[in-house]
Amino acid sequence: MTKADIVSEIAKATGIDKASVLITVEQFMEQVKDSLSSGENVYLRGFGSFIVKTRSQKTARNISKNTTIIIPEHKIPAFKPAKVFMEQVK
Repeated sequence: MTKADIVSEIAKATGIDKASVLITVEQFMEQVKDSLSSGENVYLRGFGSFIVKTRSQKTARNISKNTTIIIPEHKIPAFKPAKVFMEQVK
């Protein structure tokens, strides 16, 4: 399902025009990105949590040059579904 499909389904279910739904969906995604980039997690009860995980520093190998490189500690976004959501998908 794409963003356009989601917008279409929401517009059909609510009777709101697609342009307004698209703006709302895009603003929601923008708010989630802004919160995660500032280090805040986003919790949506009954759906799940958008969280920031920290990957620790690790050593990797560049096989073509036969050298060792160090990948520094970094943060990545992640999604943890709620139990209710997990039960519904199963």
